[in-house]
Amino acid sequence: MIGLPAHTRVWIAAGHTDMRKGFNGLAALVQTTLADNPYSGHVFVFRGRRGDILKVLWFDGQGLLLLAKRLEKGRFVWPQATSGSVSLTSAQLSMLLEGIDWRMPARTWQPEMVV
Repeated sequence: MIGLPAHTRVWIAAGHTDMRKGFNGLAALVQTTLADNPYSGHVFVFRGRRGDILKVLWFDGQGLLLLAKRLEKGRFVWPQATSGSVSLTSAQLSMLLEGIDWRMPARTWQPEMVV
């Protein structure tokens, strides 16, 4: 994943999106459905109907970037809501892109008291 500036917010669009949309179609969705500015520098994430394809739209200050990822096995974890948006941290975005459940990550090891 491309390193995002510290102040960048990540928004995922609840529900599913037509994955045939490109730069202009997704930017229009950000404006109409999410009521946000696609050129704000925030990251907007969209998922297809089957759940195995994601598209990420981000304005880096010079132009729009469009990242697409398709999982060969499994589905991306997505909120149950059918409309609106959910805010993620950049760490949760990294987990989402790896196909990991970002909602309740579990630590593999917890330190214990020695005494």
